[in-house]
Amino acid sequence: MTGFQGVIDDARECARLFRLGRDVEAGLAMVALVEAAQPLVELMQSDVQSSWNGLLGLMFNDQQAQNWLSLADYLEYEWVELLTAGQAV
Repeated sequence: MTGFQGVIDDARECARLFRLGRDVEAGLAMVALVEAAQPLVELMQSDVQSSWNGLLGLMFNDQQAQNWLSLADYLEYEWVELLTAGQAV
């Protein structure tokens, strides 16, 4: 995974894995994804960081409830939108 665009691409791939029912593989990919995105988010404004923390909470709740489709939507849409908005600031 390389930089900002790599995180975006990997989020979309992780979402695809969840939609395909490959939840174990997707779960492992999501851990690596969060670890890769965290340093990028720490460079963004505090409101983006706050939104990031809220989004992670929602995603982990979905993961715990095994709601893979909702989790995939968060990854593909809200995650990407949040990182893109934070990058533009």
